[in-house]
Amino acid sequence: MTELRTVVVVDGVRTPMGRGKPGGALSGLHPVDMLAQTLTHLVDRSALDPGSVGDVIVGCVSQAGEQSATPGRMAWLAAGYPVHVPATTVERKCGSGQQAIEFAVQGIASGRHEIVIAAGVESMSRVPMGIARLDQDPWGPSVRARFPDLVPQGVAAERIAQRWSLSRRDQDEFAAASHRRAHRAAVDGGFANEIVPLTLPDGTTVTADETIRPATTTEGLAALRPAFRSTDYDRLLPDHEWSVTAGNSSQLTDGAAAVLLMDERKAVELGLRARARVAGSTVCGDDPEMMLTAPIPATTRLFERTGITLADLDAYEVNEAFATVPLAWARAFDADPGRLNPRGGAIALGHPLGASGCRLFVTLLNHLEQTGGALGLQTMCEAGGLANATLLERL
Repeated sequence: MTELRTVVVVDGVRTPMGRGKPGGALSGLHPVDMLAQTLTHLVDRSALDPGSVGDVIVGCVSQAGEQSATPGRMAWLAAGYPVHVPATTVERKCGSGQQAIEFAVQGIASGRHEIVIAAGVESMSRVPMGIARLDQDPWGPSVRARFPDLVPQGVAAERIAQRWSLSRRDQDEFAAASHRRAHRAAVDGGFANEIVPLTLPDGTTVTADETIRPATTTEGLAALRPAFRSTDYDRLLPDHEWSVTAGNSSQLTDGAAAVLLMDERKAVELGLRARARVAGSTVCGDDPEMMLTAPIPATTRLFERTGITLADLDAYEVNEAFATVPLAWARAFDADPGRLNPRGGAIALGHPLGASGCRLFVTLLNHLEQTGGALGLQTMCEAGGLANATLLERL
């Protein structure tokens, strides 16, 4: 039996987050060029020979239009790198970037590669969410017959609010705290080591997240109307007070992120410092009609596989697709709210679908390093009732 190699994280970077709509800070930049610049920063920071990379694995959800031609391959070529290096695209919905990291780890651990770049990209201003659906039914009659109560994600977030008794105020308080935490991290320089500048076609440079709103308050969020209220789902939500709004949900966002992973022996050979290692991971499914609850069983499975407990963790990143998702996760595990998304999450920083898994990973890595933490958990809900969970150990 082949001995598994030790996989280490050498570096990780992300772009500033831009609002995913026309006029957003990054809306003028083609997603291929956005990712190309991200890859260039990652490679340059480690003085890496790009020709030594074994594979480039890129998460991207909306693979249509400008993101339709294997965006990782196009970005690699746009960066001017050697044509012999391959690339592929991963699509596991919101967990696509996290799954790209997982596939990179598997490729290195097996001995197939020594160096792999895992990345993610999404330009939601230029390639709108859901565009690949073509206004058709992606489930089909057989799936609908088995699961007659499939609902849109926003309605699933409402179902979570009802099941875990999460009030509108619970969600709005969490959302306001996300902006406060992200703003504090930005002001204190917490993002300085992870954000790389992007140059736009007009020559201007974007260096900071556009999405953080430090003036956000619980009271201000309370004025927003529920975004997903529909009489079509009243039978699934009897006597429910609709509470999920644009303010306590993730923001549509443009962004990219990339992570450099290596066989530990290769990193030593190149004189590169190993910053962390992936100490465990899993992916699992849960009820597709609830859709967004899978981070809970995924976390449980990760604990069983690794032998760690919640008490061993210094931080946990649970993607803020909607405030109800991390709040339900925290209640399920009686988690310390101070360790949950300590630098804010997708409500403040945005959720560039295919890139979010790598963005969370990079932010978690820097948080552990800057606070002296040893272990961090990352988990994300994904459409279809899926979730990835990853255990990151700082070295």
